Amino acid sequence: MLEEVACNKSTWDIITYLKLDQNKDQFAMTRPAKNHLTPTKVYLDLILYAILQVQEKEQKFNVYVWLDMIWKHYQIRWDPNQFCNITSVAIPTKLLWQPDITIEERTEKSKDTESPFVHVNYNGWVLKRNNMVLVTTCVMKVYKFPFDTQSCSLTFKSIIFDEKQVKVVKYAEQNSTTALSKQIMHTQSDWIFINITSNEMTEDNFEITQRMVTYTINMKRRYLLYMVNFLLPILMFLGLDLASFMMSDTCGEKLGFQVTVLLAVTVMQLILNEILPSSSDRIPLIAIYCVGIFGLMMLSLLETIFVMYLIEKDSANKDQSPAWANTIEFIPQAF
Repeated sequence: MLEEVACNKSTWDIITYLKLDQNKDQFAMTRPAKNHLTPTKVYLDLILYAILQVQEKEQKFNVYVWLDMIWKHYQIRWDPNQFCNITSVAIPTKLLWQPDITIEERTEKSKDTESPFVHVNYNGWVLKRNNMVLVTTCVMKVYKFPFDTQSCSLTFKSIIFDEKQVKVVKYAEQNSTTALSKQIMHTQSDWIFINITSNEMTEDNFEITQRMVTYTINMKRRYLLYMVNFLLPILMFLGLDLASFMMSDTCGEKLGFQVTVLLAVTVMQLILNEILPSSSDRIPLIAIYCVGIFGLMMLSLLETIFVMYLIEKDSANKDQSPAWANTIEFIPQAF
């Protein structure tokens, strides 16, 4: 009977014990630190769940991630033995202070609803977990398209606090982050996920020195579909153009055939222009490949036009007999 009474505890008892219901403004509005000189360390752990879309033309990166933020609140502590061995509780986020972490590369505000609860441990550690669909900027290097490898970064930092107040620190090593991401990843779109690298840095923003953590997602494009649908057809068009040399130059269909093949390559170039960004520093190799084949086919077309011109000119010369030849033919008839 005594054990049943002693273990008749709940989350509300812990909230009451910690006086979170009475001093909620104090816990929510003040940064958890023993004094203003002690910075609050916020540990970040990022897990990549899915690569949704990579937009080369707009240079945008769309991913689905899980983000854990962990920090310690020195005023929160209880003895699990006095509360039925309850070591952790979930309490509303509005009762506690939360770090104002933002992502530098984000271009669109997340439409996902944040979790209304945080996970609080008996020794003061607080865990906030959110899943987010992020749309961020990413500078695409398409020189080797479609055999390219892209690296897109997510930089986390505080909006207001400097490094003397809030220090953003990575929680796990990059090897474990990569391994866990590969284990739970559901979709990679037309990309192959390679790894995630992370590093910590300090940067001055508007005369405020801030600590930040950058996660870089490295991925490789699946190139097989581009080879089948783009590279090989253009090469086949070149083969058709070369095959047209076996057609007679006196046949008018040869010129129309070569023009048709040339227009087909032009359509493929327009499709490529819709994929690749116009702000690329270097001309992609695939663009040089297309222009080279286009140039060869253009020379072939000009050669056909020139040969047909010579044939028509030679034929016209044969049709026109010289005047003295007509005179010689007339003299025998006169006698």
